[in-house]
Amino acid sequence: MSKITPFLWFDGQAQEAAQFYASIFKKSQILSSNPMSVTFELEGQRFMALNGGPMYKFTEAVSFFVSCKTQQEVDYFWEKLSAGGTVQRCGWLKDKFGLSWQIVPEVLGELLGSEDPAVSGRVVQAMLKMTKLDIAGLQAAAKAK
Repeated sequence: MSKITPFLWFDGQAQEAAQFYASIFKKSQILSSNPMSVTFELEGQRFMALNGGPMYKFTEAVSFFVSCKTQQEVDYFWEKLSAGGTVQRCGWLKDKFGLSWQIVPEVLGELLGSEDPAVSGRVVQAMLKMTKLDIAGLQAAAKAK
């Protein structure tokens, strides 16, 4: 078990949120649940969620980064997590509970880490125009002259 567990504050929707997230991520499970809290695991990462009331809301200051190998994975997580929420630029979205997620293809890090600053600059410019990140578009920007 990890020493650090994200703890999420919901306004009465902790169980619903945990079930929603567990339905999206393949390796997931609800570990325990009671009227006040739920403990669950997504892809091996443990989370705790509290039905704490309306005092606190999620902000973009904290988000969860989902690393994707393929465009199919990007599309899947984008569609599932944005359902009922809002989409934002550069691969960011807020789910229906207001929690922020970044859906990012692994290749983005490689392209941004190019030794050629012109390549990384073109990739950044392409990314800034995207809502959901598109691997082919990012790669095309990297190759453009």
